[in-house]
Amino acid sequence: MTVDHKRTPLFSALKEHAERNPIQFHIPGHKKGVGMDPEYRAFIGDNALSIDLINIAPLDDLHQPTGVIEEAQHLAADAFGADHTFFSVQGTSGAIMTMILTVCSQGDKIIVPRNVHKSVMSAIIFAGAKPVFVSPVRDKNLGIDHGITTRSVKRALERHPDAKAVLVINPTYYGVCADLKEIVDLVHSYNIPVLVDEAHGVLIHFSSKLPISAMEAGADMAATSVHKLGGSMTQSSVLNIKEGRINPSRVKTILSMLTTTSTSYILLASLDTARRHLALNGEELADKAIELAQFARHGINEIPGLSCFGEDILGTEATFNYDPTKINIHVRHLGITGYDAENWLRDHYNIEVELSDMYNILCLITPGDTHENIDTLLNALRELSSQNYNIRPATDLIIKVPSIPQLTLTPRDAFYGDTEVVPFKESADRIIAEFIYVYPPGIPILLPGEVISQDLIDYIVEHVEVGLPVKGPEDRSIQNVKVIVETNAIF
Repeated sequence: MTVDHKRTPLFSALKEHAERNPIQFHIPGHKKGVGMDPEYRAFIGDNALSIDLINIAPLDDLHQPTGVIEEAQHLAADAFGADHTFFSVQGTSGAIMTMILTVCSQGDKIIVPRNVHKSVMSAIIFAGAKPVFVSPVRDKNLGIDHGITTRSVKRALERHPDAKAVLVINPTYYGVCADLKEIVDLVHSYNIPVLVDEAHGVLIHFSSKLPISAMEAGADMAATSVHKLGGSMTQSSVLNIKEGRINPSRVKTILSMLTTTSTSYILLASLDTARRHLALNGEELADKAIELAQFARHGINEIPGLSCFGEDILGTEATFNYDPTKINIHVRHLGITGYDAENWLRDHYNIEVELSDMYNILCLITPGDTHENIDTLLNALRELSSQNYNIRPATDLIIKVPSIPQLTLTPRDAFYGDTEVVPFKESADRIIAEFIYVYPPGIPILLPGEVISQDLIDYIVEHVEVGLPVKGPEDRSIQNVKVIVETNAIF
């Protein structure tokens, strides 16, 4: 079958269907907007509402595609260099859960970085799997985590050759990559599949100037956020698969189990058209984003008290390559936190950043940016610098990341175990039964089944007091925490 990337089988079918203007006796109940709130209808527009449809025969069915969705996924597989590509309307989280639930059953081990997204841990709980944690490399100068190294994966595999999979984040949220090809080759030498969280890497497959993509590196599965950086609508992603160690029919079944039966055709069509745009113009789009990002990086590095890493970060095992479109602005030398900088930019320049932490703010540059955007950002940062640099003492970079807590129960057993609620500040040495994480980026500090240490209590309390977004526990204020009931010893 010849592949013509100018085609958008699903989007074209939707437009043709809307033009025929059929009388609809099916959901959604708004019936092309007529039955909905008029203000919302006027704002969203009748075009969008005319393709807010469901899996009727002419439009195929995501759960068992045999028509235009199948064709759209086939084109996407060609574009991403995969054997099979499945569309996800459950975001990359749904795709990540599918990867893990495809390879893991009750009691199976899976090797994962400790700084995984919470969707990974959710899947581990659902599967009843046992995570084997590998520590990411922490950057002592920036106070952020990079990826896991080949050496650390090798150590984990030597100790756990019976693991069912290895999960790698590539690139990290901050755009840094270890040597993915080397890791894939190593893991494959044990005949174990490699799963890649490629949430922040949709453009990399389409540009020779960006790091290697999961499919290019020979990974078995990759969950890729098209919506984050590739131009589709929020919540739409793809799951890319190489056959061999992975059974695509099994993947389909799991993905279907996790997916709503009322799949959004607006989201699906945006994946179909984003694929067209990336396949035809990806190199050019990436070039534009890289050029803007390097202009921003150069400008930021000239501002007193601010820095933005680039090629200077390369050269270690954890920093084998990087994606220049991620702009990490280190604000510690201004004597403020990243959180302060985020709020200041919002209040004074109406700028919203991707995330902030104690020492950094992260800005994502995409093909949707302009020179005007970048100039506004640079002007804002110059003013931020002039108000703080040499006026406040630089904040000390204190890497107080407590050691990885001991996992004493499987996350599933803890999550579903007998629990009680205790004051968080008095919970040292108890086994936690819920998540505590900082979002964004959604990385857990404590996972169900881990032992709470005093170090961790201090670390979390400090984050809460600085105003950083600590989330997860049922008690939103984090005054109390859910722990496993302790059984008294029998003497």
